[in-house]
Amino acid sequence: MKLYFLGTGGSWPTRERNPSSIAVSFGSWIMLLDCGEGTQRQILSTPVSPMKIEVVLISHLHGDHFLGFPGLVQSMSLNGREKPLLLAGPRGIADSWRNALSMCYFNPRFDIEVVEMDPGDVISYRDHRIQCIEADHSVPTLSLRIDEPPRRGRFDREEAIRLGIPEGPLWGELQRGNDIEFRTEDGVRRISSEDVMGPERPGLSLVYSGDTAPYKELIEFTRGCDVLIHEATYSDRFKEMADRVKHSTASGAARIGLDAGVRYLFLVHTSPRYAEEGSFEELVNEARSVFPGAEFPSDGEVREITH
Repeated sequence: MKLYFLGTGGSWPTRERNPSSIAVSFGSWIMLLDCGEGTQRQILSTPVSPMKIEVVLISHLHGDHFLGFPGLVQSMSLNGREKPLLLAGPRGIADSWRNALSMCYFNPRFDIEVVEMDPGDVISYRDHRIQCIEADHSVPTLSLRIDEPPRRGRFDREEAIRLGIPEGPLWGELQRGNDIEFRTEDGVRRISSEDVMGPERPGLSLVYSGDTAPYKELIEFTRGCDVLIHEATYSDRFKEMADRVKHSTASGAARIGLDAGVRYLFLVHTSPRYAEEGSFEELVNEARSVFPGAEFPSDGEVREITH
């Protein structure tokens, strides 16, 4: 799993940070988490191919999370895209997409399936599980979790030796899930892949908070996850404002990551005020006082998540 941070700022673009968008690469295909204004231009500075984007998940319908989608679709269409695209988000996203199409003389040349998700819904795409719960924001907002399909179990080398399986290509067949046959002094011996492979192991998992104040349900929703990408709009000196407008402070977001036990915590959607004040370290220090490994990726940065 690779994370391409296309837009890590909040509300409006600054010279350093674009509005929200993160591309998640699963090898041969890509999922987009939100699509703020200017996302398609941000993509041009990365190895991400818009033609490989197969799913776009929108957390909520504030402009800094959705307004980049119509332009991205138009560019895909003008460049000859034919592959269908899945657009999923909260109630109202179907109307918002229809309204966006009505603003100009343009119709996509490929199919776009629109799925409206209610909190608690689960959908599947390429065996990846996508589920959502309701965030605590000023408009209907979804926090989203993506789980990769389970991986094969580990190959038991000692058991393969005990069973007398010759080391080499036969071991590879078993690791790929195939049963094998080989000759012994006593005749033909058949071995099932299950005889030498351990139980399935979970794939990687990621939670994207969307815009939200910290809320306890997100801790359980995230528990056991590898990655949490959480908004961190304000520092503690603006906590009263954060509570009023339903956003998170950096330290509040870090506590969610700590309590959920995630391996990686990436904090995004920082207020433009910190770019203007030159006080970004304030956010970093507050988050790391709670979760020492918290990261604030910049636009264009890439993180590879491994098992």
